[in-house]
Amino acid sequence: MSNSNIILAGNVNGLGWVRCEGKGSFMNSPKLKSWADDQLQAGIVHIVIDLEECTGMDSTFMGTMAGLAMRLVKTTGGLLEIASADKKNSQSLDDLGLSSLMTINPESPEWAGQEFSVRKSLTEYGLANSTDRTQHVFDAHKTLVEADESNTDKFSTVLDCLEAELLSRDPSNEQ
Repeated sequence: MSNSNIILAGNVNGLGWVRCEGKGSFMNSPKLKSWADDQLQAGIVHIVIDLEECTGMDSTFMGTMAGLAMRLVKTTGGLLEIASADKKNSQSLDDLGLSSLMTINPESPEWAGQEFSVRKSLTEYGLANSTDRTQHVFDAHKTLVEADESNTDKFSTVLDCLEAELLSRDPSNEQ
């Protein structure tokens, strides 16, 4: 496993595959979002997020995954699958109510047996543009609340703080 927290991605036979190595966090989740935006724009509707080498995920990363899942659910044939999630990562997703939006460790996926060759074909994905991290973190947490009402209590303080920061930076709010 790599010592850094990276996002690897690629397409194989119309399937979008993204792999998180290291921790999935607010630092690399903008890469996941950017890659997913590109995939959806290209018409990819079946995406796998590979967590085999993921050491853990923060709420921003999971919120980014939830946003992708919610967009795919609205697409005909849209599907988000989570591959090789260990018990801790599976539990983290389930604790936030996200198992209703995505299939975690599917029993008989169409890509079964291809994981090794797919993983070898992936390349590191980098951002072409800068991302407003505060806005990204706010959007990810707002998505978690939209995905499952029980997340409201968990993230209301975070959302309030981030919203206040975003409002303070808006020049139209100055008196």
